[in-house]
Amino acid sequence: MVQIFAHRGSSGTHPENTLPAFAEAVRQGVDGIELDVHLSKDEQIIVIHDEEVDRTTNGHGLVREKTLAQLKKLNAGSWFNSDFHATKVPTLKEVVHLLLEMNYRGTLMIEIKTDKYDYVGIEEKVVNLLKESDWPFHHAYCSFNIQSLERLAKIEPTAQLDLLLSTSHKKVLLAENTPSIEGIHPRVDWYFEHVTSLESFPKAIRCWTVNEEDQMRQCFNQQMTAFITDFPEKALRIKQTMKK
Repeated sequence: MVQIFAHRGSSGTHPENTLPAFAEAVRQGVDGIELDVHLSKDEQIIVIHDEEVDRTTNGHGLVREKTLAQLKKLNAGSWFNSDFHATKVPTLKEVVHLLLEMNYRGTLMIEIKTDKYDYVGIEEKVVNLLKESDWPFHHAYCSFNIQSLERLAKIEPTAQLDLLLSTSHKKVLLAENTPSIEGIHPRVDWYFEHVTSLESFPKAIRCWTVNEEDQMRQCFNQQMTAFITDFPEKALRIKQTMKK
């Protein structure tokens, strides 16, 4: 059946893109975990969604203008719930080692966030980190930025690469005609508006972000490869009921 990917970890129940959110997703038994990466001022690979730290920490300013030490001083959990007051912004290295410790055997989907700032060398840094060990999980990359995916294709030719899009027919055609791209990640409402035209799409489709029960049930009845959700435990529960 359709696979379930935890969007920034179990971000509906834990602060997004943090170690507690990823640990919870592993505990739930998800097929995949999606996260986002940027580079800090001192070129460390930082796991956070926004270019700014303002929304998900008690800090202000751009990730790219802060060192790792400065980022580690921020509180990345209290905005979500006071229970997470000690939660910090993680590095990608910390996340992959957590997944190793938990023997996670799904897919880690790494979004390269170069659609606003083209972090020089981020692709090579991420690939080099993942080459450091034989991880128990499979890894894949996605991005809104086709140039990032092209760079990844040269650095790691065997990598799974997915093109992110929201409402772009041009990107669907671009993904279809680019041999190195394995699939697309369209916005779910756009997918259902164009589901008939996408029936013949020859590559994988992984939709974002699917949070409502009725939409999850709709997705499970489609030919898509996966959907990405803030509430993976709810999706897993629905999936079990639909198997019966």
